[in-house]
Amino acid sequence: MARAREWERSGFGERPAVAVEHLFRGNALNAVDAKGRLSVPAFIRQKIERRSDEKTIVLGPHEAYPCLVGYDTNHGGVIHADNERRRLIEEASDPTAHYARAHRTFGATDEVPYDTSGRIILPLRMRRKGQIEDLALFVGVGGTFEIWNPQLALNSGNADLSELAAYWLEERGAGS
Repeated sequence: MARAREWERSGFGERPAVAVEHLFRGNALNAVDAKGRLSVPAFIRQKIERRSDEKTIVLGPHEAYPCLVGYDTNHGGVIHADNERRRLIEEASDPTAHYARAHRTFGATDEVPYDTSGRIILPLRMRRKGQIEDLALFVGVGGTFEIWNPQLALNSGNADLSELAAYWLEERGAGS
């Protein structure tokens, strides 16, 4: 299957950009069982399969929020280019910031394949990092998606995210 690729000019050379049809958008709330099995929503799987030949999700800690961030294996090139751009900007003021970012964006990630029914086993380390318990709120945010504990999303201070979490918890009858 041919993969659409676009390139954009940045001040630091060319770097891959995400084509509009490959952006993650949408949201869903799914159950997580005691073994960490979790069904990945179709809107996520469709984008993963458009963007990569692997039925694999890369999961890691979010840079700013108490949730997980996910993407396809090819998106690592975009993240590397962004890390390099930020390194060049920060180099004079904080030469070690790059290493902390690289550890988080590459060293602290897990590649998780999904099966034919779209289920993954969410690694225990990732469950702990994202404080994911019995429910997982998926939120598309463009080039990546987030996986939230819906209670944390509800209390995040972000009105849109809180509204999504409240809606899904009410739909599921889990209350808020």
